[in-house]
Amino acid sequence: MWVSKSKSDKYIFMGTASKTTSEMYFINADSPEDEFKLIKKREKGVEYYPYHNGKYFYILTNKNALNFKVMRTPVKKHDEKNWKTFIPHKKNTYIEDIMVFKDFMVLSRRRNSYKNLSVLNIKSKKIHKINFPEKLYNFWLGSNYNFKTDKLRLTYTSYLTPKTVYDYDMNKKILNMRKKYNVKGYDKSDYESKRIFIKSFDNTRVPISLVYKKDIDLKDKNPLLLHGYGAYGSSMDPYFSYSRISMLDRGIVYATAHVRGGSDMGIKWYEEGKLLNKKNSFKDFISCSESLIYNNYTSRDNLVITGGSAGGLLIGAVLNMRPELFQGAVLSVPFVDLINTMLDASLPLTVVEYEEWGNPEKEKNFKYMLSYSPYDNIKSQKYPHMLVTGGLNDTRVQYWEPTKYVAKLRDYKKGDSRLYLKINMGSGHMGASGRYDYYKDIAFEYAFILDILGL
Repeated sequence: MWVSKSKSDKYIFMGTASKTTSEMYFINADSPEDEFKLIKKREKGVEYYPYHNGKYFYILTNKNALNFKVMRTPVKKHDEKNWKTFIPHKKNTYIEDIMVFKDFMVLSRRRNSYKNLSVLNIKSKKIHKINFPEKLYNFWLGSNYNFKTDKLRLTYTSYLTPKTVYDYDMNKKILNMRKKYNVKGYDKSDYESKRIFIKSFDNTRVPISLVYKKDIDLKDKNPLLLHGYGAYGSSMDPYFSYSRISMLDRGIVYATAHVRGGSDMGIKWYEEGKLLNKKNSFKDFISCSESLIYNNYTSRDNLVITGGSAGGLLIGAVLNMRPELFQGAVLSVPFVDLINTMLDASLPLTVVEYEEWGNPEKEKNFKYMLSYSPYDNIKSQKYPHMLVTGGLNDTRVQYWEPTKYVAKLRDYKKGDSRLYLKINMGSGHMGASGRYDYYKDIAFEYAFILDILGL
């Protein structure tokens, strides 16, 4: 539940939501003692979020629009029967978010895995796309408190470009740089990034992003670090990492598999990797790994995989299914004890997670979840070298999950591969909070990766 104000300062919104449904109320900000008015009654599977401009509410919703659309309704006649389409739904374009100003509407959208930012003139309905200098990039919008402005504050980044703050003139269509974060000794021209698409087990095209040092032969079976997540509809967009440079300089290719379960390719992409479709995430990741090996980007002896939290569940499931594909794996605060955790409704996140994984109190969900739960599917087989980390104060993935997971692995795994458990006794889900402690944790993981790769 949350309370917010419209950018126009005219209305106060109150909202409640789960992962799949929302319900919104409003009052006039000049009459704070009024009763909140309901915009639309909660409807299962329907999300909607209102924004104000002039006489109208603009409503971002997925009602009969999987990838969302924008509706418009008079404030005084805000009942759903008066909603009219303002920006229609498109099957191949996902509207992630909008920001409404006096004269403009800014749309953050995604198409074919690529993120883009567009500006629509509310009066003329003319729309134009903001042109950024790279094909693979990410951005996030600033607070932009001024409702009547024609300037849009945003932060831009990419695999190659450190955070850069811009003001975009929505009338003149010009980007003006306000601040650039410089990295001492870093030369952007020494590196490259690209996105490739591979065919998954069911012929679905899955994107993989790559960043690497320019002077390496990309098809030379390079050491490669493959990252994955694939949950909650979270997209794995490009970002600049100071620490990643040290890996790239050692000839390691960094890759991200945009598997189903995220929303990199739209909401359908998310729905095909959750609940009773969750195994698509694991099979996509395996297909990405096999394709990278087959096309000589890397080899089995040079491939290390990594994921954290729900991404740790992904890596844990993949390791049970195809351990021979990998030289090593890093599982950070991994959600690996799926069944026991989801059966404990007293834990703070369990009930709200039913919409992501399923409610194991229902037999069909229980059997499906049990069939891939990393802890429950550990086998008597060879596993690659593994580093598993956790935090004693983690309230999302309790410390006992990685601990009992490693204990069971030690009993079951064959061969002489290394298996390390590292519990940070002072950290939570996001790792150590101190700047240098945070980098020490990264250095520890990198040292493990470099060691097992013989670098």
